[in-house]
Amino acid sequence: MRDRQALRGARRAREFEAFVAGAAGRLLHAATLLTGEAPDDNPRARRLLALALAHTYARWDRLRGEDPYDCARRYLATRFARGMWQQYGAFGRARPHPGGPLAVLDPLERLIVVLRLYEGVAADQAAALLGLTVERVHTVCDRATATLLHPVRPPAPRAVGRKVAPS
Repeated sequence: MRDRQALRGARRAREFEAFVAGAAGRLLHAATLLTGEAPDDNPRARRLLALALAHTYARWDRLRGEDPYDCARRYLATRFARGMWQQYGAFGRARPHPGGPLAVLDPLERLIVVLRLYEGVAADQAAALLGLTVERVHTVCDRATATLLHPVRPPAPRAVGRKVAPS
């Protein structure tokens, strides 16, 4: 009996290690995009990844044919959403480190852009995951994409101390 449990535990550990070897890089990149941190300075993203992997490992035996990557991604997204809600209330305008590629977006916009454009999650699945309507997901995704493609430029500096000679 003990031998069988030990073998099952070793097999579980090997399967999970193989999953982590294949999926951790992509999940870390998704978490870094979510937090808006720079890729080389991403402690919040690494914490999100560690929590998502721990959750997936805890459910490993109960997945029963479910995609472990999808399980980890769902946990990553919901944990990020819950954290932003608790910290800033209703997806407030939290400003992450300025080095992140999605730092100009608010947390909800980042979450939807990462799910829809980076992860390829369908709008109806993203809406169900976040408790939003499909139309709201489309609207937020469109607005965020427009913000990324056409960033607001700061006003041009004014010339100081110059006088124009009358003609």
